[in-house]
Amino acid sequence: MSAHTARKRAFVPELLGRSDYAIIGQIVDPNTRVLDLGCGEGELLEWLAHNKNVDARGVEISGAKVQRAIARGVSVFQSDIDAGLADFPDRAFDYVILSQTLQETRHPREVLREMLRVGLRGIVAFPNFGHWAVRLSMLVSGRAPRTSLFPYEWYDSPNIHFLTVQDFESLAAAEGFRVERRYFLAGHRTVTWLPNLLAEVAVYLVSQA
Repeated sequence: MSAHTARKRAFVPELLGRSDYAIIGQIVDPNTRVLDLGCGEGELLEWLAHNKNVDARGVEISGAKVQRAIARGVSVFQSDIDAGLADFPDRAFDYVILSQTLQETRHPREVLREMLRVGLRGIVAFPNFGHWAVRLSMLVSGRAPRTSLFPYEWYDSPNIHFLTVQDFESLAAAEGFRVERRYFLAGHRTVTWLPNLLAEVAVYLVSQA
């Protein structure tokens, strides 16, 4: 393989302005049942419904975002995913998506358990707090980091928990989750070396062992 080919393969396109969405769009098979937890205004679900013909459902805590998602034609209902997914039976979905939401939940371990109860597979994407820019920001400033990954002041941040690639790997092992695929991203490039240090975003496909 030439260096040019390798560079092309390392490029990750954007979907709806996000490279993690592009990965999720690749993972999800057509004609499947998909639940998106913390789906926002339903942009990803709308894309999956139109391009992958999925049976798309969503859960979102913000009433205003639920209304905008419904206006897109997406089936979304208002609920707090920390309160559980008791309304959904076991194995109701082929994929349950948790994209850039895990760090905002109060009880992330329970949320992961519930997503793998109601879904055959879970897709989890999160910003990597172990990225070198975050470490450097803390080292230089001595304050809670503010980077492109974590742009908020500590008192305004929706992020409750800060996790790294290694943290997620440890939790997955402790819970007995099977990691089927891993994707590590830095901008529009895939990261294959030292992901805990160099990856800005991690995307995992997991299932029950």
